[in-house]
Amino acid sequence: MIGTRPNNGWVIWLTFAIGLLLSVAPMPEFMEVGRPLWVALFLSYWTLYVPHRIGMGTAWLLGLAADVLYGTLLGQNALVLTLVAFLVLLLQQRLRMFPMWQQSLVLLVVFGLAQLVRLWLNVLAGSPPPPTLPFLLPVLVSALLWPWMFVALRGIRSRLQVN
Repeated sequence: MIGTRPNNGWVIWLTFAIGLLLSVAPMPEFMEVGRPLWVALFLSYWTLYVPHRIGMGTAWLLGLAADVLYGTLLGQNALVLTLVAFLVLLLQQRLRMFPMWQQSLVLLVVFGLAQLVRLWLNVLAGSPPPPTLPFLLPVLVSALLWPWMFVALRGIRSRLQVN
């Protein structure tokens, strides 16, 4: 494993591009409030299972791309995604050993902290605070979506031998 070259890094960047596209794709109005945190989900998976390739620097660049795509304050999503990557890297050894339901609970807390930081930055930027429940609903949806994301990305990672 020490002498192996990284393979298929384009797959990681393709999943990030898919995450960015999913985060701005049109949805019905009633589903919009619970839109999953797609970029954070993809970032969490790759940070958890390929930490030597994806880290806080990648999260920062991905967050800047998200800021430009969403038209938000430059650096807002970069800070939030860097926080997600930091927390996942901090808990990486434990998270990999947890069963899937515990990973979902830990990521619920991580995504919740990220949303609270996003709320804090929005208020500091001068926008009125949104209602709390609709603001935290994407966190719950993302945590419930984690097992399916994990299975799909693990299949892609093993099939295409991403390391």
